[in-house]
Amino acid sequence: MMTTPETRTRILSAAQRLFAERGYAGTSLADIAAEVGLTKTAVAYHFHPKTSLASELVAPAADEMFALLGSGLAGDALIAPLIGFAARHRAVIRLLLEDLGTADEAPPGSPGEAIRTFRDEIHAKLAGPGTAGRVRGWAILGALQYGVVQTMDLAEEEVIDALRATLLP
Repeated sequence: MMTTPETRTRILSAAQRLFAERGYAGTSLADIAAEVGLTKTAVAYHFHPKTSLASELVAPAADEMFALLGSGLAGDALIAPLIGFAARHRAVIRLLLEDLGTADEAPPGSPGEAIRTFRDEIHAKLAGPGTAGRVRGWAILGALQYGVVQTMDLAEEEVIDALRATLLP
């Protein structure tokens, strides 16, 4: 079977769109194949098992998260870049948070452990001193999570503007 970068790109684009609309569990390789006009076998040739699709979609977001965590930003200065990240990668965030299991239940060495580590590092950078700072950090993360996952039908800029109005001091 001949493989082209265009075919892989089309499959990834369709998978990201369908995962965002239907969730990971609600999207089959056959659904993705139908979306791009290929057979299920052709999609499986490029991405088998289905988790390899998820991994490839998550990689750019993970790279950006590493950069954000290494930026030295903390507290209120981290909120605006975090909003932009969350809105840009909301399909990936939905995939990670809703469909691949919760981070707190993930066993050591699993992708969920990596998600938990990212989450905890972001919280540490957002949280201020004392109980109020700790609670505020978790509230911001919760607002970001639900603010992006539950608004897949809205334009990215609308989501960013609403989150900025809600979360920025």
